[in-house]
Amino acid sequence: MEFETVMQELEALGKERTKKLYMGNGAEEPVFGVATGAMKPIARKIKKNQRLAEELYATGNYDAMYFAGVICDPDIMTEEDFERWIDAAYFFMLSDYVVAVSLAETDIAQAVADKWIQSGEELRMSAGWSCYCWLLGNRQDFEFSESKLASMLDQVKNMIHQSPDTVKSAMNNFIYTVAISYVPLHEKAVETAMEVGLVEIKKGKKKSTMSNVSERIQKDLDRGILGFKRKYVRC
Repeated sequence: MEFETVMQELEALGKERTKKLYMGNGAEEPVFGVATGAMKPIARKIKKNQRLAEELYATGNYDAMYFAGVICDPDIMTEEDFERWIDAAYFFMLSDYVVAVSLAETDIAQAVADKWIQSGEELRMSAGWSCYCWLLGNRQDFEFSESKLASMLDQVKNMIHQSPDTVKSAMNNFIYTVAISYVPLHEKAVETAMEVGLVEIKKGKKKSTMSNVSERIQKDLDRGILGFKRKYVRC
């Protein structure tokens, strides 16, 4: 399937209501407003196609950029490729749900995420923390350093309330993911959540919300999903 055909199919799938939702979260024109589920039939035809993914990502069209993340081939992407992608990711739905997700399927994921977390740049930091969430929810516990993750929890506890909003959200998700998906530090993550308390987060044009990660953790513990791992990072 060629670039022009994919763009035409995506445009045809766009809905005004979905477009408004995306723009409310921070997406900027051009946007078609394609629901992610509606992309699946096209993705099944294409499978992985890095050349096409690069063409789509370079458009600056939110839906095309998102779809690029669906069909990209992370196994052949380099650190330079991910740096280029994160440079173009202008809001959290791209940084955390396209770039970070794709990065999480690679062998360089932790090394790149570590750099981004220390970068001081909001969307790089957000993508770095989010990448760890995707990793922890998919990979086995032995693939991580317990002492490193413990130190990261301490970093979150000390910095979350002073961090930019997208980073706050990603850090909050990190506490949750460690508590649920990384059993060796479950108790420390639960304690961290209690110490952090309520976190005020504002995304896009939406009003600020108060997030209570302790409550979220407890709800899922009540459901009996401690140790949960998903089979795939990308759906």
